[in-house]
Amino acid sequence: MSITGTSSLRSCYQYIPDFVTEEEEQYLLRKIEESPSQKWKSVKKRRLQIWGGEIAPNNTLISQPLPTFLTTYPNLVGRLSATGVFENSAHKTPNHVIINEYQPGEGIMPHEDGPAYHPVVATISLGSHTVFHYLRYKPEASADGSSSGTNQGDAMSSEGAHGRIIDQKPVLSLLLEPRSVIITTGALYKDHLHFIDDVTEDWVQFGDPSIDAATSKSSQDRSQGQPNQMENEEEPVKVQVDNWNLLHEETRQHIVHNRGKITRSTRVSLTCRDVERVRKIGVFGGR
Repeated sequence: MSITGTSSLRSCYQYIPDFVTEEEEQYLLRKIEESPSQKWKSVKKRRLQIWGGEIAPNNTLISQPLPTFLTTYPNLVGRLSATGVFENSAHKTPNHVIINEYQPGEGIMPHEDGPAYHPVVATISLGSHTVFHYLRYKPEASADGSSSGTNQGDAMSSEGAHGRIIDQKPVLSLLLEPRSVIITTGALYKDHLHFIDDVTEDWVQFGDPSIDAATSKSSQDRSQGQPNQMENEEEPVKVQVDNWNLLHEETRQHIVHNRGKITRSTRVSLTCRDVERVRKIGVFGGR
């Protein structure tokens, strides 16, 4: 699977490895697991916690304080604010965090973040990697029924928000390492959807012929003078990740050694955003 049309989208994401330390990661995972049981909500294929308050149907946040494990140690909210990506948002900082837990084989379907938020989202990964895929909508049909995109009856298409047709070929895919943060802005936030495949392992490549050749089983067999064990087997489809040059060298070597395969374990994600409209509840329930 290759990436198409990425050059204009690369300015719309910022990938930062080691956004949290290993010690902070373990602390955060422990505090999240120790949260009151009523904070967990089960949804399809995963469970989640919502911090900062609930968003009303009119896209207003009924505000509640964020927990200290997000604001004090480690001060993730302050750390995200310091990147400058929220400087044009209403509150200059995230005020709403959704914590999702993904077991191996669990993902999330293509979706947009919606109009309640300032158009910036920062997602921190803990415990395991994942691969984010970004999709675009197909061009609207013209008055004569034609379209500049591919045929809207294409089997690789599906219907998204407002009845628009989603092109199922990713325009961008990113490998998110544990302890990293991916910040999405601009057109990638406003005009695209994102999703995570519900798989137990990811097969990736880098778009660099010298590296990708090393992830090929057949090329390794030939270099070692061994018969090609996959001659009669179909190689898995590998996803080309756009941020390969930002990954740890250790991660890249692991991928090459395993011929492009990365096995998932339990991943916890922290999705941090700024809800622009806020209503605070007073200490006696007043508004």
